[in-house]
Amino acid sequence: MTQTPPRTPPQPEPLLDEFVDTPSRPETRGIELVSERERHGRARDLLLVWAAPNVSILNLTIGATLILLGLEVWQAIAVIVAAALLWVLPGLIAGSGPAAGTSGSVVTRAMYGILGNKLFVAVVGWFIGAVFLSLTWLASSFMGADLLRRMGIDDPVWVPIGVTVVVATITILVAIFGHGLIVRAYSYMAAALFVIFLAVAAFILPTVDWQYAAPEPLSGTALWSSLTIGFTILASTPLSFINSPDIARYLPRSTKPSRIALATGLGGAIPFIVFTTVGVLLATGLSGAAFDAGLDVALLDLLPAWLGPVLVVGVVINTIALNAMTTYTSSMALQAIGFRLRRIPAAIIVGVVGTALTIYLVLSSSLLEAANLMLQFLVIVSGPAMAVFVVDVLLRRYAYDGAELFDDHPGGRFWYSGGWGIPGLVALLAGGLTTALCLATGVWAGPIAEATGYIDLSVPVGMLVAAALYAILLRTPLAKEGRP
Repeated sequence: MTQTPPRTPPQPEPLLDEFVDTPSRPETRGIELVSERERHGRARDLLLVWAAPNVSILNLTIGATLILLGLEVWQAIAVIVAAALLWVLPGLIAGSGPAAGTSGSVVTRAMYGILGNKLFVAVVGWFIGAVFLSLTWLASSFMGADLLRRMGIDDPVWVPIGVTVVVATITILVAIFGHGLIVRAYSYMAAALFVIFLAVAAFILPTVDWQYAAPEPLSGTALWSSLTIGFTILASTPLSFINSPDIARYLPRSTKPSRIALATGLGGAIPFIVFTTVGVLLATGLSGAAFDAGLDVALLDLLPAWLGPVLVVGVVINTIALNAMTTYTSSMALQAIGFRLRRIPAAIIVGVVGTALTIYLVLSSSLLEAANLMLQFLVIVSGPAMAVFVVDVLLRRYAYDGAELFDDHPGGRFWYSGGWGIPGLVALLAGGLTTALCLATGVWAGPIAEATGYIDLSVPVGMLVAAALYAILLRTPLAKEGRP
């Protein structure tokens, strides 16, 4: 009887000359493996790549929300710093990109199985991408439309739609050129944004009420409710960056994961802390009427005539930086789901869907209202997904084999139970359900949140449940092959 030779996992793509990572040519590589000879760059390059998307008007908006929740300034800053610590998590998972040589939407096959990962990426990856595309485009649409209104161009429907379409088009072009342009251009974008937003902060400072005290100081359950709701809104930003491996995947495999984590984490955390704190200070000098008019309108009212347009340009630059990154990674998510698309057509599809959602939001809500509600609901999927990813990375110690991740046949290492990674999926669902039960928003309060007086424990409890359950289930027969 002849022995059947062992099956060799298929190589997803040969090395092709068309896969050139340069800022001057559109990047055609999608989820295909990055070969060793194509690896380049240093971990510290990621610092400014992650800073550019996070020097954001959205941070000012979220900071102002903390004052609206009734917190004192020092309490709000404490919540900001606590939430900023979560930036270590996208930093930790970013190292899986160079380790595997592919997109994070492929690496998660190790957690959810070949078929289970298609469902995960379709639901979770797309939801996170759509929320951030729409929220950041929404910010530039509101502020761009208000600036044009001040210049005499005032159509409540077509002006914001026009601004959205123009910004979205530029964003999609950046995403089409891809990784090479992102790494090269984002350092300059980050520098320009820091200058613009620091100038805005300088003009905001004279309006700050340094003696500010909450009209009705909170204590007891009411205080903890506001603190935890604020933390949930803030935490949604770092927890949403489950795409961090995509930006790091071109780094040499020998790059230390600790350096990748440090550069990614600091790149996100520093502007997050600085400009969310500016938002807190801004809110102390605003009246209730100013909030009713919209934070974007109130901010432009505070600035000299020459600086208002500069701020809007900064918001647009930030929007392009964040959404080009989101569109770039979401295009690879489409490929990971199984659509037979090249990356560039996939990026165009992602951009069109995000533009449509933004147009709907810009015509139906305010920036503050949309941002707070969507960011709170985002943690239902982003928190547990991040927890599962971090546990898998730590248990495997970044030992991901790119070729095995692309072996999508029964019997492959990550085929698991009929293509489904039961431990990962069960942990994700349990964590998401727990998060929803603990969540406290204006339109939904889970029974656990209600029982505790609307103290929102959704992020820590949901993530703890997902992480612990995943770690436990990996040691059971449910995990079968492919376990760390």
